[in-house]
Amino acid sequence: MDVLIVEDDDSMAAALTAAVSSTGHGAARVARGTDALLRHRDFDVILLDLGLPDMDGLEVLRKLRQVTDVPILILTARDDERSVVLGLRSGADDYLIKPVKLVELLARIEAVTRRAMPASGRKDSLIRLGELALDTDRRVVQVKGAELALTPTEFDLLALLAKNAGSVVTREQILDTLWGDAFLASSRSLDVHLTGLRSKLALPGFIVNVRGVGYRIEADPQ
Repeated sequence: MDVLIVEDDDSMAAALTAAVSSTGHGAARVARGTDALLRHRDFDVILLDLGLPDMDGLEVLRKLRQVTDVPILILTARDDERSVVLGLRSGADDYLIKPVKLVELLARIEAVTRRAMPASGRKDSLIRLGELALDTDRRVVQVKGAELALTPTEFDLLALLAKNAGSVVTREQILDTLWGDAFLASSRSLDVHLTGLRSKLALPGFIVNVRGVGYRIEADPQ
């Protein structure tokens, strides 16, 4: 796996590069958002700092999401709720607040790349639930025949719930499947992604909140 590190701080970039390389992955660093936009095609995952010298990291994120579905993790010193929500709604798969624990960073990278891998050859790739049709191989979602533009994480969340339609999927199960562990930051990520997913589906009552436990899709598979 090749990781692109978009980070303008030299010491932070060196630490991130060393951590990624120590696990056998390839790592390259750029310090500017424009360089990230030029080089992203050569990498399997992107670590994106929001405080870049030439352009805001959120703008870089939005531009990347127009052209690629590669997993993107935000690395930022901005721990305010607004920045977190904006990042996730703009298409980030996850985020980490600086200073970041390198063990946690590596776990998050493994988690987002694992769930981004296509699952080919499965017989259950097409799921129909009422007005929703979901193709897990092609990663396409349609509601009433119209294709939806979901972020990679929104798609993975919907797919997990759809595969377990009629049953409750606990928050812990979702966090473990999508992020690799029940980190506090990921728990907040889940809330934001779920809100965005419900808004795009525009199917009131489709995803039910089971208070204190998790979530359930009401419709039965067809």
